[in-house]
Amino acid sequence: MPRLFTALEIPRNAAMSLSLLRGGLPGARWIDVENYHITLRFIGDVDGRTADEVVDRLDRIDRPEFQIRLDGIGSFGSKKPHSVWAGVSPSPEMNALQAEIERICQRIGLPPDPRKFMPHVTLARMKSARVDDVVHYLAGRGNFQTTQFTVPRFVLLSSRDSVGGGPYLTEEIFPLHEPLSAPSAASSFLQPVKSLA
Repeated sequence: MPRLFTALEIPRNAAMSLSLLRGGLPGARWIDVENYHITLRFIGDVDGRTADEVVDRLDRIDRPEFQIRLDGIGSFGSKKPHSVWAGVSPSPEMNALQAEIERICQRIGLPPDPRKFMPHVTLARMKSARVDDVVHYLAGRGNFQTTQFTVPRFVLLSSRDSVGGGPYLTEEIFPLHEPLSAPSAASSFLQPVKSLA
Protein backbone atom coordinates (compact mmCIF):
# COMPACT_ATOMS: atom_id res chain seq x y z
CA MET A 1 0.00 0.00 0.00
CA PRO A 2 1.21 3.55 -0.64
CA ARG A 3 1.78 5.94 2.23
CA LEU A 4 -1.32 8.03 2.87
CA PHE A 5 -1.74 11.46 4.38
CA THR A 6 -4.35 14.22 4.46
CA ALA A 7 -3.38 17.64 3.22
CA LEU A 8 -4.42 21.07 2.03
CA GLU A 9 -3.52 22.02 -1.52
CA ILE A 10 -1.66 25.21 -2.39
CA PRO A 11 -3.32 27.34 -5.11
CA ARG A 12 -1.26 28.20 -8.17
CA ASN A 13 -0.57 31.87 -7.33
CA ALA A 14 0.71 30.98 -3.83
CA ALA A 15 2.75 28.09 -5.30
CA MET A 16 4.34 30.52 -7.77
CA SER A 17 5.30 32.82 -4.87
CA LEU A 18 6.84 29.82 -3.08
CA SER A 19 8.77 28.83 -6.20
CA LEU A 20 10.59 32.18 -6.08
CA LEU A 21 12.21 31.00 -2.82
CA ARG A 22 14.00 28.17 -4.63
CA GLY A 23 17.78 28.43 -4.96
CA GLY A 24 20.53 30.05 -2.96
CA LEU A 25 20.99 27.16 -0.51
CA PRO A 26 23.83 24.71 -1.22
CA GLY A 27 22.90 21.07 -0.60
CA ALA A 28 19.13 21.64 -0.85
CA ARG A 29 16.88 19.30 -2.85
CA TRP A 30 13.95 21.54 -3.86
CA ILE A 31 10.41 20.21 -3.87
CA ASP A 32 8.61 20.46 -7.23
CA VAL A 33 5.99 23.21 -7.33
CA GLU A 34 3.14 20.77 -8.07
CA ASN A 35 3.98 18.83 -4.89
CA TYR A 36 3.60 21.76 -2.45
CA HIS A 37 1.00 21.02 0.24
CA ILE A 38 0.23 21.47 3.95
CA THR A 39 0.11 18.08 5.69
CA LEU A 40 -2.80 17.78 8.11
CA ARG A 41 -2.26 14.19 9.30
CA PHE A 42 0.25 11.55 8.24
CA ILE A 43 -1.58 8.21 8.11
CA GLY A 44 1.21 6.00 6.78
CA ASP A 45 1.20 2.57 5.21
CA VAL A 46 -2.17 0.98 5.95
CA ASP A 47 -4.03 -2.00 4.50
CA GLY A 48 -6.88 -1.55 2.03
CA ARG A 49 -9.62 -2.08 4.63
CA THR A 50 -8.19 0.60 6.93
CA ALA A 51 -7.75 2.96 3.98
CA ASP A 52 -11.41 2.47 3.01
CA GLU A 53 -12.50 3.15 6.58
CA VAL A 54 -10.39 6.32 6.71
CA VAL A 55 -12.00 7.55 3.48
CA ASP A 56 -15.50 6.69 4.72
CA ARG A 57 -15.00 8.65 7.96
CA LEU A 58 -13.27 11.63 6.30
CA ASP A 59 -16.15 11.83 3.85
CA ARG A 60 -18.49 12.64 6.76
CA ILE A 61 -16.54 15.72 7.86
CA ASP A 62 -18.79 18.77 7.54
CA ARG A 63 -16.79 21.95 7.99
CA PRO A 64 -16.80 25.35 6.31
CA GLU A 65 -14.22 26.72 3.90
CA PHE A 66 -11.66 28.99 5.53
CA GLN A 67 -8.89 31.39 4.61
CA ILE A 68 -5.17 31.17 5.30
CA ARG A 69 -1.99 32.77 4.06
CA LEU A 70 1.57 31.49 3.92
CA ASP A 71 3.67 33.53 6.29
CA GLY A 72 7.40 33.43 7.06
CA ILE A 73 9.98 30.70 6.51
CA GLY A 74 12.07 28.53 8.78
CA SER A 75 13.94 25.23 9.06
CA PHE A 76 13.68 21.95 10.94
CA GLY A 77 16.76 20.52 12.63
CA SER A 78 18.60 23.30 14.49
CA LYS A 79 22.04 21.64 14.77
CA LYS A 80 21.69 19.57 11.61
CA PRO A 81 19.11 21.26 9.37
CA HIS A 82 17.17 18.75 7.25
CA SER A 83 14.43 20.88 5.65
CA VAL A 84 13.29 24.44 5.02
CA TRP A 85 9.64 25.41 5.01
CA ALA A 86 7.13 28.24 4.62
CA GLY A 87 4.86 28.81 7.60
CA VAL A 88 1.08 29.23 7.67
CA SER A 89 -0.81 32.03 9.41
CA PRO A 90 -2.76 30.87 12.50
CA SER A 91 -6.23 29.58 11.64
CA PRO A 92 -8.70 28.22 14.22
CA GLU A 93 -10.69 26.57 11.39
CA MET A 94 -7.62 24.75 10.05
CA ASN A 95 -6.68 23.59 13.56
CA ALA A 96 -10.25 22.34 14.16
CA LEU A 97 -10.20 20.40 10.86
CA GLN A 98 -6.82 18.87 11.72
CA ALA A 99 -8.02 17.92 15.22
CA GLU A 100 -11.13 16.22 13.80
CA ILE A 101 -8.99 14.21 11.35
CA GLU A 102 -6.69 13.22 14.24
CA ARG A 103 -9.69 12.03 16.31
CA ILE A 104 -11.01 10.01 13.35
CA CYS A 105 -7.63 8.32 12.84
CA GLN A 106 -7.38 7.39 16.52
CA ARG A 107 -10.98 6.07 16.60
CA ILE A 108 -10.23 3.60 13.84
CA GLY A 109 -7.17 2.37 15.71
CA LEU A 110 -4.27 4.34 14.28
CA PRO A 111 -1.69 5.47 16.85
CA PRO A 112 -1.80 9.16 17.84
CA ASP A 113 0.44 11.44 15.79
CA PRO A 114 3.46 11.96 18.08
CA ARG A 115 4.27 15.39 16.63
CA LYS A 116 2.48 18.60 17.52
CA PHE A 117 0.63 19.99 14.50
CA MET A 118 2.74 22.73 12.96
CA PRO A 119 1.29 23.66 9.57
CA HIS A 120 3.93 24.35 6.93
CA VAL A 121 4.84 23.80 3.28
CA THR A 122 8.15 21.96 2.83
CA LEU A 123 10.27 23.81 0.27
CA ALA A 124 13.45 21.72 0.30
CA ARG A 125 15.05 18.74 2.01
CA MET A 126 18.74 18.69 2.90
CA LYS A 127 21.25 16.02 3.81
CA SER A 128 24.46 17.95 4.26
CA ALA A 129 23.61 21.66 4.44
CA ARG A 130 25.79 23.82 6.69
CA VAL A 131 23.99 25.65 9.50
CA ASP A 132 25.59 28.95 8.38
CA ASP A 133 24.21 28.51 4.85
CA VAL A 134 20.71 27.83 6.19
CA VAL A 135 20.85 30.84 8.54
CA HIS A 136 22.01 33.05 5.65
CA TYR A 137 19.25 31.72 3.37
CA LEU A 138 16.52 32.29 5.98
CA ALA A 139 17.80 35.75 6.92
CA GLY A 140 17.36 37.00 3.36
CA ARG A 141 13.78 35.77 3.05
CA GLY A 142 12.25 36.20 6.50
CA ASN A 143 9.50 38.60 5.42
CA PHE A 144 7.94 36.13 2.96
CA GLN A 145 4.13 36.28 2.84
CA THR A 146 1.41 35.44 0.33
CA THR A 147 -2.00 37.02 -0.02
CA GLN A 148 -4.84 35.23 1.77
CA PHE A 149 -6.49 32.38 -0.10
CA THR A 150 -9.59 30.25 0.45
CA VAL A 151 -9.28 26.56 1.29
CA PRO A 152 -12.30 24.92 -0.41
CA ARG A 153 -11.35 21.29 0.30
CA PHE A 154 -8.82 18.89 1.75
CA VAL A 155 -7.38 15.83 0.05
CA LEU A 156 -6.05 12.36 0.75
CA LEU A 157 -2.66 12.03 -0.92
CA SER A 158 -0.43 9.02 -1.44
CA SER A 159 3.29 8.79 -1.92
CA ARG A 160 5.13 5.80 -3.33
CA ASP A 161 8.50 7.50 -3.02
CA SER A 162 10.51 6.34 0.00
CA VAL A 163 12.65 9.51 0.02
CA GLY A 164 9.73 11.94 0.44
CA GLY A 165 9.00 15.05 -1.56
CA GLY A 166 6.70 13.57 -4.19
CA PRO A 167 5.39 12.72 -6.62
CA TYR A 168 2.11 12.67 -4.74
CA LEU A 169 -1.15 11.28 -6.09
CA THR A 170 -4.56 12.63 -5.09
CA GLU A 171 -6.54 9.58 -3.94
CA GLU A 172 -9.68 11.34 -2.64
CA ILE A 173 -11.07 14.89 -2.46
CA PHE A 174 -13.20 16.10 0.46
CA PRO A 175 -15.02 19.39 -0.19
CA LEU A 176 -15.64 21.91 2.59
CA HIS A 177 -18.92 23.80 2.46
CA GLU A 178 -19.30 27.51 1.87
CA PRO A 179 -19.54 29.38 5.17
CA LEU A 180 -23.04 30.40 6.20
CA SER A 181 -23.60 34.05 5.41
CA ALA A 182 -26.04 36.51 6.92
CA PRO A 183 -29.69 35.41 6.68
CA SER A 184 -31.11 36.17 3.27
CA ALA A 185 -34.49 37.65 2.52
CA ALA A 186 -35.78 34.17 1.66
CA SER A 187 -35.10 32.92 5.18
CA SER A 188 -37.46 35.55 6.60
CA PHE A 189 -40.32 33.39 5.29
CA LEU A 190 -39.30 30.79 7.86
CA GLN A 191 -39.94 33.11 10.81
CA PRO A 192 -43.08 32.39 12.85
CA VAL A 193 -45.96 34.65 11.85
CA LYS A 194 -48.11 36.21 14.56
CA SER A 195 -51.66 35.09 14.33
CA LEU A 196 -54.15 37.80 13.33
CA ALA A 197 -56.98 36.04 15.15
